[in-house]
Amino acid sequence: MNTVKHWLSAALLCLMSLGAHAGSKNFGEFQVHYSVFPSTFLSAEVAQANNLNRSKGIGIVNIAIMREGENGGLQPVSGQVEGKVLNDIQQARFLGFRRIQEGEAVYFIAEYQYRSAELMTFQITARPTGSGEDLPIRFAHTLFND
Repeated sequence: MNTVKHWLSAALLCLMSLGAHAGSKNFGEFQVHYSVFPSTFLSAEVAQANNLNRSKGIGIVNIAIMREGENGGLQPVSGQVEGKVLNDIQQARFLGFRRIQEGEAVYFIAEYQYRSAELMTFQITARPTGSGEDLPIRFAHTLFND
């Protein structure tokens, strides 16, 4: 079974769903792409294949570091990602990101707990391999249990 196809298909499906949130931030040569969605958006098969918990109240944050190539296209870049998520009363929880590489795709995922309709603020720093530059991003999103 090809986990890449299942994971990417699930991620695309999630981004098209109402509860998902995605965006990116440009840092010149680099871009940081992010998405957030409830873990229940994943099929049980995809969650199990990627060692993710699939449950109401657990969200997934997905980060990808991209570099603009000479032809203008984006190429995935490895590195490190760390961060925290704050709930609506500013209680912080650190995110334990895992690096996943499937073929040329490289992304970093972390799980976090949330209450339905709770505004969560993400403060994340990506560090591309081979660059001494920190790429900080901050965004907020509210997830709802389905």
